[in-house]
Amino acid sequence: MKPFPYAAPYPSHRRTRVRTTACVIACTVALFAAFGAFAHGDTVPQAVDTSSLPRLGDAWRAENPYRTNDAAVKVGSSAYNQNCARCHGLEAVSGGIAPDLRKLDNDCATAQANTRATCVKENDEYFLTTVRHGRSRNGAVYMPPFEGTFDQEAIWAIKAYLETRREKPF
Repeated sequence: MKPFPYAAPYPSHRRTRVRTTACVIACTVALFAAFGAFAHGDTVPQAVDTSSLPRLGDAWRAENPYRTNDAAVKVGSSAYNQNCARCHGLEAVSGGIAPDLRKLDNDCATAQANTRATCVKENDEYFLTTVRHGRSRNGAVYMPPFEGTFDQEAIWAIKAYLETRREKPF
């Protein structure tokens, strides 16, 4: 018996199997990459040592009492980079998963001098509420709540640090 004049490198059933295997591998890699991106929120927050900062008491402050406090900025930098950077980016430069916090109070930077104080106060309240209670949409948690994990000294120290990283300085 003479061989067929044209022989494909693989029989058709083997080519199909190779393509299917390649597709399964590609889908598996994509799936693990997706889970890796969502798993960032499953880490345990790191403790924040606020012993070098003045105590603020039990009542939550409406405005950042540590604004321009160098010790608070130092504590906030460490706390941010240990707890917030995995989503919001190292040194507050967003990596794309969560908002760029350097832009948090851009509206205040461009506000008239007579309305800037009100803008800053509202921004502080928004920041505090977001960090304390987290963010979720349609049942999906985008940012976990940190109340009970961080005291207000830690939260305001992080805000003091972020104010040094503003995109549009005042």
